[in-house]
Parts: sequence; C-alpha cells; structure tokens
Amino acid sequence: MGATAGTELDGWQRGEFSAAGFTHSTYRKGTGPGVVVVHEIPGITPSVLRFAEEVVAAGFTVVMPLLVGEVGRDVSRGYLASSMSKICVSREFTTMAMKKTSPVIAYLRALARQLHEDVGGRGVGAIGMCFSGGFALGMMLDDFVVAPVLSQPSLPFVVGRARGADLNLSADDAVVVANRAAAGCQVLGLRFTEDKLVGDRFASLRTLLGDAFVAVEFPSARKSDHSVLTEHRREEGVARVLGFLREKLLN
Repeated sequence: MGATAGTELDGWQRGEFSAAGFTHSTYRKGTGPGVVVVHEIPGITPSVLRFAEEVVAAGFTVVMPLLVGEVGRDVSRGYLASSMSKICVSREFTTMAMKKTSPVIAYLRALARQLHEDVGGRGVGAIGMCFSGGFALGMMLDDFVVAPVLSQPSLPFVVGRARGADLNLSADDAVVVANRAAAGCQVLGLRFTEDKLVGDRFASLRTLLGDAFVAVEFPSARKSDHSVLTEHRREEGVARVLGFLREKLLN
C-alpha cells in the first residue's frame, strides 16, 4: 500500500505555489538542476513517487505540483473516476477543445521559471504523463526548458480522429515550439503502440518537430497498457528518460 493520503512524504518539502490565477501544493526534493514532474491521473500515486525518487537519485531537484487528486493514494477505479471528473470540469485544462493551450501551462511555466532561478544550471527538465503528457510541449515556450519529456500524451481526450491528433497547443504556440525544435531542442516521447488514449499524436509530433522528436515506443502486451513510467512501467523507458535528463541538464 502507498502512503496514507494527505500525509507528509518522507524527505519531500511541501509548499504552495500560485501563478496565472491558480494555486497548488508542491513537493520538492533533491539537489542539482531542476526537473518539474507532472503526475498523471488520478494523482501523485505511489508509482509516480517511485519514478520521481529515481529522478532525484539521478542528481536532480524535483518539484511535483499536485494538480488533482491526493498524494500517496493507491489507484482504484473510484479514485480514477473522481479525478477524471474534476479534470473535465476544471478551467485549467482544455480536455476537448482543439488547437488550444491548456491554461495550466502558464502555471507550470512559472513554476519551472522559479525552480530554474533557484537552482540554476543549463536549464530545466519537464516531464508530463497521461493528461499532463503534452504539457512539457507547451512549457517549451520558455527557452530555459531544455529537456521536455512527453509520456503517453492524452489531451485533448480522444473523441474522434481530429482530437486524437491534436497537440493541445494554440497555433501561435505551435510555431514557437516548432522554432525551438528547429534550433536544436529535442523532445522525448514515450508510449505503448496500441494506446488508444494517445491517438495519432506521435505522427503530429513528428510533423511539428521533425528530427527533434525522439520517439520511444513499446509494443502493447495488453489493451490496458498506458502508463510507461509508472503503473505499466517499462524499465527501458525509465532509463531513457533519466539518460535524456542527464544529457540535456548535466553533461
């Protein structure tokens, strides 16, 4: 079992950060260059914590915002449904609209900026998963975000083929992201090949980013395979992410 929901996490400093009209609890641990780790649905689960601890152990200062759900609570169907319903009605996330940048991106950019100003270094890494999987792409609007990682990006939710190919970016923001990619900023993406929630976004990412998009794809063993770094963890995927962070932030 994971930690009891609402308890303090061992070694993690709890704080609160406000920006762009939003306020969320944050959890910080580690030393070295900064990495913002954004959890998946339903919240900061034990498997998300395990992954975040590995990023800390690899030599980074990790900050995790709690956007929905609880800290340390195990996954269950009821918990998944509750968090999903909150995401669907929140003004922070564009869950269905196409060619829109989720408002929460402004919050995450401000959080990453504060972290970078605090710890310094070559830049900041940003890791999103599931509903937050594409958020690191929007965070590339700031040039200090130099190690963006997109794990199973799933917004907007796939209802029809067009939404399944959408990258949760406005047209103007997509131009900025494409220009950063053309200037040499690589983007790491991970998914299971048969993951319906990801839709055709990897094709869209290849079109937008060209050779700057580095895809890590795993064959789906089950229809439910989705969370590459956590619940349906692939060790090779975790290793590729840690290697990418070291290359961009430490070497």
